[in-house]
Amino acid sequence: MALKLKYLAAAFVALSATLTLPAFALDDSQKAEIGAYIKEYLIANPEIMLDVQDALEKKQQAARLAKATTAVDENKDALFSSQYDMTLGNPKGDVTIVEFYDYNCGYCKHALSDMDAILAKDKNVRFVLKEFPILGPESLAAHKVSDAFRKIAPEKYGDFHRALLGAKGRASEDSAIEVATSLGVGEADIRAMMAKSPNDASVQEAYALATSLGITGTPSYIVGNEAVFGAIGEEAIEQKVANVRSCGKATC
Repeated sequence: MALKLKYLAAAFVALSATLTLPAFALDDSQKAEIGAYIKEYLIANPEIMLDVQDALEKKQQAARLAKATTAVDENKDALFSSQYDMTLGNPKGDVTIVEFYDYNCGYCKHALSDMDAILAKDKNVRFVLKEFPILGPESLAAHKVSDAFRKIAPEKYGDFHRALLGAKGRASEDSAIEVATSLGVGEADIRAMMAKSPNDASVQEAYALATSLGITGTPSYIVGNEAVFGAIGEEAIEQKVANVRSCGKATC
């Protein structure tokens, strides 16, 4: 009975994680008996629910990654060659890393050193900065200043990006303009560019890409053909770059 109970309950729980079970033409007494077996087994072995949850999460993650991989293939131009983005590192690098970021994202601030370390060590990486303001009105305002600065002084954009993202406190329109003026671009010029050429199209493109890729937070990366969600760290990103060079994919 114990062996029968174990296999019956395990099979039921595994199936119930992904399927709606048909009735199998069981009568009420048979259903009651199976239900009692399952209840008894789960009470005695509640840890099986953790196994089921883990399996479900892995399946959902695999589906998310598969969706993102398809979206990468369908949106290569917007991801890797958008007119709205700036590129750091080697513009002709053999591997491109795209980072979706928000100037008020704490994890993005920590990940700034990962980017700089990778660029310092690997002279054949192309790093695309994709602004993705999702953390409130202050973030959007800071990104509007950033967009104007990029259009006025693209050669200084890397310095602007590092200064604003690396600063303490929340980024805002005022703090972004302060960074811009410290780099020699006047406030009047920034405001004139913001009025003349707002960054609505760039933000809309970033939001559309994020939706297609399943990106809901920052930082998120595209490395090769793969979307990477979260601040996974310098070494993990470097391994994915190495994989792209080795097998053509971020995960070999």
